[in-house]
Amino acid sequence: MKNAMLSPATIKRFRIHDGARFKLASADPGDTAGLDLDKHTAKNMLRAGVKRLGELQERLYAQDRWGVLIIIQAMDTGGKDGIVEHVMSGVNPQGCDVYSFKAPSTQELDHDFLWRTSKCVPERGRIGIFNRSYYEETLIVRVHPEILARQKLPPELMGDDIWAQRFEDINGFERYLARNGIVTLKFFLHISKEEQRQRFLARIDEPAKRWKFSMGDVAERKLWDRYMEAYEDTIRNTATADAPWYVVPADHKWFARLVVAAAIVERMEKLDLQFPKVEDAALKEMLEARAALLAEDESAKKGGKRARKEGKGGKKKSARSNTL
Repeated sequence: MKNAMLSPATIKRFRIHDGARFKLASADPGDTAGLDLDKHTAKNMLRAGVKRLGELQERLYAQDRWGVLIIIQAMDTGGKDGIVEHVMSGVNPQGCDVYSFKAPSTQELDHDFLWRTSKCVPERGRIGIFNRSYYEETLIVRVHPEILARQKLPPELMGDDIWAQRFEDINGFERYLARNGIVTLKFFLHISKEEQRQRFLARIDEPAKRWKFSMGDVAERKLWDRYMEAYEDTIRNTATADAPWYVVPADHKWFARLVVAAAIVERMEKLDLQFPKVEDAALKEMLEARAALLAEDESAKKGGKRARKEGKGGKKKSARSNTL
């Protein structure tokens, strides 16, 4: 298994396409699917996944029929940035766009909740990555009702069923994307509360990581249980066949990266991406161009031989003249 990727069976255990019975408590953040890999082996496996992903992206771009939207959600320190850095390292930057959605601006708050993200959906032939996404609307906004109040919705539209309505809207949006050739993969990097504590401590104790630390993150940690409830409800209501969730154990960064890379590769391979075929008149024209290019090269070679021959003849004549 040194250079292999994770098996489809391993990926399947983390994929949720029908969330009706999903329980977050049953998902172990420390799970590694029974694998106990050393650092070197894990890196080799990830390298294989990254290489394959790069090959598939080239075909995706050339075929120009499908687009791929990758959504990454997690609690603070969950590893979102690391996934983007390590898993997407082999992807051509010209065919990939990364968007990080922070607190909404005044302009964004004046629009519908899908507006700021929907305008960033990737075009066909490209991969788009959302580091956080429209799912913030059913996560942080749900945990912090004051954010919802700033959206200035008419009071009659802010009833108890607003979250069910947003789930319905999101499902409709993702179904719409699927029907337009945009494949959506959603990853929840599931970290334990204890692992988050250790990573916060590392940010404080290691000078090179201190810039990442925020007191606001510690404040959000106090709302851990409410966030877990929001994540569970979100996944239960938005895991569909069109856009499944992958609940990825994230206590071990190496394993989370392997799962994400393998899941993306598995889904893209099912698209049967192929380089466009050049046939008939276009192929004939291309072969004619090839013949002309080869003839050009042959002509240059003959010209070079003639010039060298003439140059040698001139030198001999000059040499004879010097002896007279």
